[in-house]
Amino acid sequence: MADLYMRSFARHHDIRIVAVYDRSEERLEAFSKYWNIDAASDLNALFSALPEDGLVLNLTNPHAHYEINKAALLAGHHVFCEKPLALDYDKAFELVELARKSNLQLGSAPSSVLGETAQTLGHALRNTVGGTPCLVYGEMDDGYISQAPVEGWHSESGATWPFADEIRTGCTLEHAGYHLSWLIAYFGAVKRVAACSAEVIPGKRGITDAAPDFSVAVLDFADGPVARLTCSIGAPQDHRLRVVTEGGVLSLKKAWDNTAPVRFHRRMTIRRRLLEHPVGRRLRLPTRKTHPKVSRKGAAAMNFALGPDEMLDAISAKRQSRLAGDYALHLTEVTLAIQNAGFDSGTYHPKSDCPVMEPMPWAL
Repeated sequence: MADLYMRSFARHHDIRIVAVYDRSEERLEAFSKYWNIDAASDLNALFSALPEDGLVLNLTNPHAHYEINKAALLAGHHVFCEKPLALDYDKAFELVELARKSNLQLGSAPSSVLGETAQTLGHALRNTVGGTPCLVYGEMDDGYISQAPVEGWHSESGATWPFADEIRTGCTLEHAGYHLSWLIAYFGAVKRVAACSAEVIPGKRGITDAAPDFSVAVLDFADGPVARLTCSIGAPQDHRLRVVTEGGVLSLKKAWDNTAPVRFHRRMTIRRRLLEHPVGRRLRLPTRKTHPKVSRKGAAAMNFALGPDEMLDAISAKRQSRLAGDYALHLTEVTLAIQNAGFDSGTYHPKSDCPVMEPMPWAL
């Protein structure tokens, strides 16, 4: 992930990377040399190098997120963290409250909600293209990963893909946020979660303590439609999002592409058959000037720097970041509810709340 962020930061010329730290000396040396960044000797040295108006970008193992986030906040720094904020809701709440009391920003990935495709869909919903939305289907399936040649997967600076860690973390914590963050941005808080999760491919590469590799959730939004969200690392890759409206379907096929087309498929009748237009009308924002784009790397064409960039703007303007505070907490809580559902959890009612997200200025 760090290499993907660095490739994205290269498109944001006003952002300066002050220093980098990794607990592995070997990884730290390789990464810092490849990207020509100063390597901090320890975490405190990293904090000391950071200017007051900067932020800590936490790209560690999810099991370390709480510890690193808390240390950075206690050191007086704003934090943008890869998902989730913590592996436990109470700890995530503690972090958000600590940030609030310290007048600091604590935000959460993914950044794709600020991307052109997500903002285009949001613009269409605000302008009621197709009428009132009544149902959402989100797919976040990523293929039968346990049979993929993962031993040959390396990042740009040479780091191996941490297969075992990914399996122990689980596809829901890794991937659900890509659709969930968009839906929370459009419709606000989720008031009810009915979900189940399971390990359907046991013993992947000899890992016996794997997290669920499949989950499905039905989400009832306080101010929006019902949504069904599916995650897996078993079913063929499918990153579609479809919003069913009174007059048709708003759809996109590649949620991991910031420039994926958003289309409206109007509903029509042909020879007494009701169907949606097979091609659909492409929807566009009023302006073509949105944000810096990045080329495809692996399965994604996403600018990972959009979130940190927006937070730095918020810090400078002394406003709340779109991806911080209540939004980050609610995203974390709902994701954890899906991850931890099992088969017999029943309905979960989130404790946190958040409003609809303000769109980016270029998406108004």
